[in-house]
Amino acid sequence: MSAALAADTATDAPGVPTLAIAGPRATITFNRPKQRNRVEPADLAELVRLYDQVDANPDLRVLVITGRGPSFSAGAHLGAMNDKEVQAQSKGLDFGDMVTRLEKVRVPTIARLQGGVYGGSTDLALACDFRIGHTGIEMFMPAGRLGVHYYESGLRRYVSRLGLNTAKRMFLTAEKFPAEELLRVGYLTQLVAPEALDATVDALADRIAEMAPLAVQGMKQALNEIGHGALDREALAKRIAACKASADLQEGIASFAEKRKPVFKGR
Repeated sequence: MSAALAADTATDAPGVPTLAIAGPRATITFNRPKQRNRVEPADLAELVRLYDQVDANPDLRVLVITGRGPSFSAGAHLGAMNDKEVQAQSKGLDFGDMVTRLEKVRVPTIARLQGGVYGGSTDLALACDFRIGHTGIEMFMPAGRLGVHYYESGLRRYVSRLGLNTAKRMFLTAEKFPAEELLRVGYLTQLVAPEALDATVDALADRIAEMAPLAVQGMKQALNEIGHGALDREALAKRIAACKASADLQEGIASFAEKRKPVFKGR
C-alpha cells in the first residue's frame, strides 16, 4: 500500500491523527490539511496512544508518519499556547514528550515529508529514523522569531542528529532551508522528485520490513542511545545475546548459504 493510499484510508475522524495497518507496516497520518496539519493539544495524548498501539503489535516492522494535503505539518498550534482550557486537553503531555515517545517507538520510523515542515514538526521528523522529502519542500524553525524558547529534548535532538553548528543556524536565525540544503546538512535521508515520493517511501518501508526484527529493533535502540550519549550497555548485551540465540539468526545464516530470501519471524 502506498503512503498516499494509506493516508486516504486512515481518515476515519477528520482532524484527529489516525493509524492504518497493512501487513507489517503502520502509517500514522495527520488530518488537518486546511491548517497545514498543525498538532492540537488533544492530539498529543492521541499520538502517544497510537505509538503504544504500534509497539504492542508484534507483527509490525515499520512505521510511516505522513500528512494529508500540501504540507507535512506546521507543528504545534501556537494560538493554543496560552489557552489553559485548550491546554488541559493535552492530559499533562507537552510536545516534547510526544516527540520523545516517537523516537522510542520499537520499530524503525520513516517521515514522509511533503510541502512544508515547520516548528515542532521539524523535531518530530528528526525523531524518525529516516526522512524522505521531495524537491521543492522547505523547513524552518521559527522559535527565535516568535519568542519561544524551545524545549530541552528537542535542542538535544538537533545537536545530536545535525551537529552544533547546523542546530545554531536553524534555531538562532529562523532561516528557511530548501530541500537541497536539508539534504546537504543531513536533515533529509533522501531527496526525490515529487512524483517519486510515495514509491521511494514504499521501497524503504518494504526493505526494512524484510530485515530481521530482533536485530534491527535492538540496533535502533542502541544507536539512538549512543546518539544521545546514554548507551545502556547492560541492556545492549542482553539484546545481543538474544539475537545470538534466536531462530532468526539461524534463518539468516541458512538463507545466505542457500542463496534465498530470508523469512524472519522475530524470535
